[in-house]
Amino acid sequence: MSDAQSNSQQSQAAPVFNLQRVYLKDLSLELPNAPQIFLESEQPQVEVSLNIGVQRLAETIFEVTVTSTVTTKVKDQVLYLVEGKQAGIFELANIPDGQLDPLLGIVCPNMLYPYLRANVADAITRASLPALHLAEVNFQAMYEQRVAQLQEQQAAAGDDQQNGDSGLILPPGARH
Repeated sequence: MSDAQSNSQQSQAAPVFNLQRVYLKDLSLELPNAPQIFLESEQPQVEVSLNIGVQRLAETIFEVTVTSTVTTKVKDQVLYLVEGKQAGIFELANIPDGQLDPLLGIVCPNMLYPYLRANVADAITRASLPALHLAEVNFQAMYEQRVAQLQEQQAAAGDDQQNGDSGLILPPGARH
């Protein structure tokens, strides 16, 4: 085998991880009790939820989404509700088994989250509401928590085939 063939085979098998595009997939802001709620003087209570989604678009192309829902209430009335979904298209090829799921569940969301934080903060500020900035998130801890929850569910169900699935919803044919 020539050096050129050897180099060609090594480059074909080299892992590929590329961010191809980042985009704001969805953003909504609702002020259902305005303008009356603006007369309230109590401090608002803020609830934040965060979700991660993964969709395989092609053999080596994935869309990863990070969705945040911020609900701010005063006296059990909604002051505002903001939901943002930040998405990215990633190319992942020749990734060893066992590493694809952590890349999709930890690394990709870490890359998208700063964009989501900025977009949510911008929407709130543009609505003339008090500034709110989403806190930093430890996506590795979230991922590990999902893995532990899934393993507990499998153990409770008596499933002896623990495959290390993280709980990320991947389409049929996607590898973990």
